[in-house]
Formats: sequence, structure tokens, C-alpha cells
Amino acid sequence: MAKIDDSVKKKVPELRFKGFTDPWVQRNLADLSDGFSYGLNAAAKEYDGVHGYLRITDIDEVSHSFLPEGLTSPDVPEDQLTDYRMDEQSIVYARTGASTGKTYIYRDSDGELYYAGFLIRQKVNKETSAQFVYQNTLTKAWERYVQVMSQRSGQPGINAQEVGRFELAIPERAEQDKIAHLFNSLDNLIAANQRKLDLLKEQKKGYLQKMFPQNGSKFPQLRFAGFADDWEQRKVGELYKVTRGQVLATSKTTPEKVGKNQYPVYSSQTKNDGLMGYYSDYLFDTAITWTTDGANAGTVNFRPGKFYSTNVNGVLLSADGLANKAMAENLNRSAWKWVSHVGNPKLMNNVMSQISVMIPVNLSEQEKISEFLMMIDNTIALHQRKLDLLKEQKKGFLQKMFV
Repeated sequence: MAKIDDSVKKKVPELRFKGFTDPWVQRNLADLSDGFSYGLNAAAKEYDGVHGYLRITDIDEVSHSFLPEGLTSPDVPEDQLTDYRMDEQSIVYARTGASTGKTYIYRDSDGELYYAGFLIRQKVNKETSAQFVYQNTLTKAWERYVQVMSQRSGQPGINAQEVGRFELAIPERAEQDKIAHLFNSLDNLIAANQRKLDLLKEQKKGYLQKMFPQNGSKFPQLRFAGFADDWEQRKVGELYKVTRGQVLATSKTTPEKVGKNQYPVYSSQTKNDGLMGYYSDYLFDTAITWTTDGANAGTVNFRPGKFYSTNVNGVLLSADGLANKAMAENLNRSAWKWVSHVGNPKLMNNVMSQISVMIPVNLSEQEKISEFLMMIDNTIALHQRKLDLLKEQKKGFLQKMFV
């Protein structure tokens, strides 16, 4: 077998569709374009029902999809809009600020759109798949290129000439289309799962509003059958032993359960619901925690089972079964209002103890609500894992299907 030198190897992706064997060729974005242009320098006005205005803030930071919420129109006469209308061969690039390099490809479903001044529009030529080019802007290679190009004094930025100089390898059009179709299908699947997840989260918000009393009422709007007693207002300090976690070095924890490290450690971070890692010992067994310090101060969580909590968490303990999901969610709805923002945000034990909450007198009602909310959370977690898996699969394909 003939040895393939490194230069040739680099022109062939690791993963390919059957039937394609030709090496890819090196081009830059300018070679694949009918031109680059800057967007409209116009103010936004109320949406007129036809002409959508596409600005940097209208492009999602993660999915790169168009965000229709708060849609506006460009405040210019209609006869000045023609040159700025997006079409199926259009890709825009954010050219300034923290989002420099962020891209968006036009989709017919997004309606009639005109791009704004802080965006650069690339008009991909008809001989090239715009979707293939767009997917290249989601790779690590593009990310690294933008970082290098935008390292200038003051605010980060990139211009049309710099965008046009980005180099990429491309195959024949038929292979481009195959790859583009795969990634477009993946993007649609990810978007559908994201919508489903967002809907579940909104449904939970709706239930939380209706399953706990509002505006001084002693009854929730939505209630399980068999419960009719008034809810009572009680202070946290009357219901729980109020304590705090202990300092624990991150170096003593492991990201996964390994050996003796079997107990979850919770801290102030929002990632993974505050899960910092795993440790060989525990401090508490089934409790409610809240973040005492920092940006997430006032965030309340239910912690079932044995766990360790760091010193930036307060802990509520109950021997009467009051440390449950329902009470944690109930507290989470109002604890943030008590956070002190003098200097570093804080919600200390003495303040938490004075917070009043409405609670069902019957513990069985709390348990019913807890079971229901746990079921919703489990469903949300399941869909989140599915979404994360799809995103990881796409990352893997991006690494292996492009040169």
C-alpha cells in the first residue's frame, strides 16, 4: 500500500459518505463568494408585519438561530431595503463586540429579513453550498481564526476582508450537498428538541404559579383532590434548623463517582444544579440548600439523600419531613427578594430564618406536590440529556467530517 504523506492526509476528512474519494481542495471564503457587504445603518422601529430587522442580538448565541421575540423593522424607506434582503445564499457574520464571529444562515421559515450594520453579509456563489460553508463557521478552526483576527486594542472586531481570507477545504458539490443535508437535519432535530425542552420549562413555571398561593391568598389556584385546608404562613426559622456547609477544596473531589468518592458535593454554581463533584464523606442527609454568596445568592434547591455542601451554601434541616421538593420550590420563588446587594450579593442564615412562606398544613399535600414536581424535573432532565447528546454528536461530526 502506498504511503500517503501528511499533506495529502490533511485534504481528506476522517469520516466520509460512501462513493467519495477525491481529495478536498483549499479555498478561502472570498473564493466561494459573490461578495461581502455591510448592513443597514438604520434605527429599529416597531415591526411592520413584513420587514424583519436582523441584528446581532437577534441571533442566538448557542444555536445561531434567528430569535423572533422582540422582532423589529428597519426605520428606512422601503425602496432603500432591496440590497439588504437576506436570501438562501446569505450568511451573516457579527463584526464587533463580544459576539464577533458569530454566524447565521438565512432560512425561509424566518421570513423577510434585512441585516443591520454590525453584520457582514457573505453572498455564497451558486456553485457552492451555503449550508456547507456555514457549518465550517461552527468549527474550532473558525473559532481560532476569529480569536486571532479580533485581537486588537479596545473592542474585538473583524472586517469583511478578514472574513474573506479564512481558508477551508471543500469537496466537489455533490459531497458538499450530502454533508450540508446531514448537518441541516441535525440542526433541525436539535432545534425541535430545544423547543420541547423550553416548553417543559415553561409548563413547570405555570404549575409553580398555580400550585402555590398568590397575592395573600390562603389557597393555591391548582390543588390535588382531597385537600381543602387553609395554608399557613410560617417563618423559615420556625420550620427548620438553619445551618451552613463547610469549606472543601475542589482538589479533594472527583468529577464522577470514583472509589470512596460516592457522595455529591454541592456548591454555588448553577451548572449541573450546583453539583461540584463527589467526595468521600457527607455532611447532611436530605435537606434544602440555598446559595449564600455571589451571583447566584438566593437560589434554593432540594437535595435528596446524603451529600456534602460547601460553605457558600446555607442548609435547612427538618426531622418532620419538611425538607422536600415542594418547600424548596416554594422558597425559591421568593428567597431572591431577600438578597442583599450591598457589595457582594448575600443571603445569610439570619435573613433566611426570617423569610415567611405559605405552607400546606397537611404534610401529605406537600408530598403530593413534591412527587409531581420531581416527575416534571425528571422529564426535563431526560430531555436535557437527549439535547446534550445531540449537540455532542454534532460536535463529533464537525471534527471528523471537515478537513
